[in-house]
Amino acid sequence: MSTTATASYERLLEILKEEAVLGSIGGLIGWDQETMMPAGGAAHRAKQLSLLARLGHERMTSSEVADLLAACESEMDVTADTEAAANVRNIRHDHDRAVRLPASLVQEHAETASAAQHEWAEARNDNDFKRFLPWLEKTVDICRRKAECYGWAEGGEPWDALAEDYEPGCTAAGVAEVFGPLRDRLRDLIAEIVASGTQPDALLDGLELARNDQMDFCLDVAERIGFDRERGRLDVSTHPFCGGSHCDDVRMTTRFHDAMLTDAVSSTMHESGHAMYEQGLRYEAFGTPCGSSVSLGIHESQSRMWENQVGRSESFWRFATPLLERHFGAAVGGIDARSAFESANRVVPGFIRVEADEATYNMHVMIRFELERAMLTGDLAPADVPEAWNAAYRDYLGLEVPDDRRGCLQDVHWSMGALGYFPTYTLGNLYCAQIFEHACEVMPGLVDGFADGEFSGLLDWLRSNIHVHGRRYSPAQLCERITGRPLSADPLMRYLEGKFRPLYGI
Repeated sequence: MSTTATASYERLLEILKEEAVLGSIGGLIGWDQETMMPAGGAAHRAKQLSLLARLGHERMTSSEVADLLAACESEMDVTADTEAAANVRNIRHDHDRAVRLPASLVQEHAETASAAQHEWAEARNDNDFKRFLPWLEKTVDICRRKAECYGWAEGGEPWDALAEDYEPGCTAAGVAEVFGPLRDRLRDLIAEIVASGTQPDALLDGLELARNDQMDFCLDVAERIGFDRERGRLDVSTHPFCGGSHCDDVRMTTRFHDAMLTDAVSSTMHESGHAMYEQGLRYEAFGTPCGSSVSLGIHESQSRMWENQVGRSESFWRFATPLLERHFGAAVGGIDARSAFESANRVVPGFIRVEADEATYNMHVMIRFELERAMLTGDLAPADVPEAWNAAYRDYLGLEVPDDRRGCLQDVHWSMGALGYFPTYTLGNLYCAQIFEHACEVMPGLVDGFADGEFSGLLDWLRSNIHVHGRRYSPAQLCERITGRPLSADPLMRYLEGKFRPLYGI
């Protein structure tokens, strides 16, 4: 068998790249929906997105793609460690999943998600869960039907079938096995921090700063750490996200409060991590698996790394403090690198996931995982989500949720139909800690260099070890290829304990 490309393979990629162009159009109008589109455009936008989704699905499930795949598998050694073989393996995976879904269901999902996101935003703004409830019920029903079409392994459950789109090989049982011990270790650390009686001043969040000045500062930081503004842009949305159409047109958003600079900085650096991953993919491989990100867990490892291991380090704030003075002048007078570092690392159990500190963040993810898992099995009715949400926050973080805006309406994901997505955030933290720990081992002085604005070494290393491969390796293979060992929670806990124990004197 051949280990090189064949005519069948070249034609297969041609079709896939055309399908990816359709997807890229959807990416742009999806970005527009969240940033620029007038509210009156929501109904027609849903029709646009659903049509694009149907057309893309029809291409992926066509008889020509099936025939070309079969030809590639007979002509090529698809077990080889080559880019072509990896592309065929991944296209087979994607094709086999796609053909299980009726085109009508794909279109219904896309149209519902577009409309539901609009209704979610309005319901969140009005603190009105009842307004969003019919859309949540419809979305859960669609996701259940999708799961039934996909199927799941014996002993598994519907959540597994949906999670495959976000983190290949991920199962609810496997996630629960990882989350249980991690939750216990985090609870102990959080309890120690709270009992310490120590709390840094919230200097960065006690400043009334103009939002346009915050935007300028955040964009300055994003460019300095490696975001290419010639191939991307930063805008504002209700929920920060990163999207766009391809590696040379990456759209990211952030959000601002008048007196919460750390949220703006963290959100922007988080989305910059996503954006730099996308910008690191190879344009010549656009539309192919090896020109796409490997999984959301690995994607989150990039965003969380730049947000936390970089952006919450004391070395980073030695670099950033002069920028604060340049952008905000006397308003930030008296804030030095140490006080900024301490302010950026306050541990305060709160209600909002995207504003959470590193010690409590994963608790937010675990709560969402348990709830969406229960909705899919039918153990939790969508109407009962607010009560279950509030009870979980009471149990996990000792908090009484004051309203649904700061409770079950805070995240966009369920309105998008993205059930199965949330655990990728914690998996991303685990991958991130293990990969960054290894990066520090192979690049001594890496963190110290941040103080001098030296970020390119880390970005170049990530590009050559992660971004360039696309989906050539699975997430687990990639992790072990880079670090030499399977994924473990130990590096994350070493990182968190190594930071917070000295900071809180415990």
